Amino acid sequence: MPDELSALGRYTGPATLVLSSLADGPKHGYALTKDIETFAGVHLAPGTLYAALDRLVDHGLIEGLEAVGRRRPYKITAVGATALMAHLQAQRRVTETGLGRLASAWATP
Repeated sequence: MPDELSALGRYTGPATLVLSSLADGPKHGYALTKDIETFAGVHLAPGTLYAALDRLVDHGLIEGLEAVGRRRPYKITAVGATALMAHLQAQRRVTETGLGRLASAWATP
């Protein structure tokens, strides 16, 4: 299966953060922003967040739920969970390779 998130090009980063946040349950925009800040140390500006949400909905990776007051929660779909898993596994390989190479090339004697 191709890495569907990488197909989003420069929008892959915010999409990965949003999907990772939604992996443990539905959240609305403000809750997503706060959760992402907590686990990733990244602040997504509202324009970036809502553009990512729109793209993820368009690709069938998340879906909007019924609004509660003025807040509309989103949840990850099965397709989104599969795409996130594939993307994170690919990134794990990159991370492990990079860290291993740094350790051997830059290790202090």
